[in-house]
Amino acid sequence: MKRRDFVAGGTLLGSALALPAAWAQPPARPAQSRLLEPNPAEFRRQWAAFVGKAKPIEGGLKLDLPVLADNPSAVPVGVLLTAPVTESHYCKELILLAELNPAPLTCRLQFSAISGTTEVAVRLRLSQSQTVHALALMSDGRILVARQAVTVAASGCGM
Repeated sequence: MKRRDFVAGGTLLGSALALPAAWAQPPARPAQSRLLEPNPAEFRRQWAAFVGKAKPIEGGLKLDLPVLADNPSAVPVGVLLTAPVTESHYCKELILLAELNPAPLTCRLQFSAISGTTEVAVRLRLSQSQTVHALALMSDGRILVARQAVTVAASGCGM
């Protein structure tokens, strides 16, 4: 038996033994692709951490973003507190959550009574079509919420 015949025979035998094992298990996905998947557990955790035991109130907060985002890497988002701001009634903190992003907390801003108004404009990177949530913690403990769905043309988080 020549070395060449032995190696060729061993390769065929090894392939025949490895084939059923390869069929039995699903192909491994790269770790990086799993990092870009939606994280609903983190979204719920961020929501619960911000809201606490308060009951979110729809209204008093205006969320402005396009219905169709042609550039998912920089989706313009505007948030405006429509309630009047006084020294005793103001927004203490505002967060933006992108429901299906790998990291849902996209923006956190803090304000004080001397801020005068609560109006922000930011750009978000969105991984896919989803709902964006704006939550505002008021000085009296109320939580105001606004949400809007946005359709993205292509993924922005994997870029």
